[in-house]
Amino acid sequence: MKDSYHHGNLRNALIEAGLKIINESGEDALSLRKVAAACGVSHAAPYAHFADKESLIEAIKKKVTDDFTEELERSVHAPGVTNSVEAILSMGEAYIMFFRNKPDYFNFLFNKQKIQVHTDMTKEYEDDYPPFLLFRNLIKKFFEENHVELPADQQEIMLLKTWSAVQGLSSIASMEGVEVKTPWEVLARECIKGGE
Repeated sequence: MKDSYHHGNLRNALIEAGLKIINESGEDALSLRKVAAACGVSHAAPYAHFADKESLIEAIKKKVTDDFTEELERSVHAPGVTNSVEAILSMGEAYIMFFRNKPDYFNFLFNKQKIQVHTDMTKEYEDDYPPFLLFRNLIKKFFEENHVELPADQQEIMLLKTWSAVQGLSSIASMEGVEVKTPWEVLARECIKGGE
């Protein structure tokens, strides 16, 4: 099996195996030996990529965050997205479909990790979780483009209503055993419209 891992593929396989172990058994159950066994490589192989368990956990967090952020950024710049309303709908759909396709990522991010977010729309926060910051800034852009002037509490409520629609449907979409009649992409857009 070792021969199938070339040019960084082993590193990604170790990250995915580590994420699966954390989701199933928690961080305490994670070890480089276990991810090596899950990938069918020698116990020494992970050390070519990670110094220790903590560096593997950091790599998992970074990969999940980077993949999620890149997907959201692509959605905002997708063909046909010409204003903040379309961008919100496109990002919301991408947000939900990302976790529909990667349910392990949802569980890892929101059930196994701590992320930092601020919902006060009147201040700037540099330590917000990057995908949330992208989402929050898009709501602010919507206010500016459409000359929406709301008190601070109403701005926060609008942000939370929109995020709740996206986050809630993402949670449902990532569950095992949930079958829907309407395509997820359609559900995503309609539910986000309802949250605005």
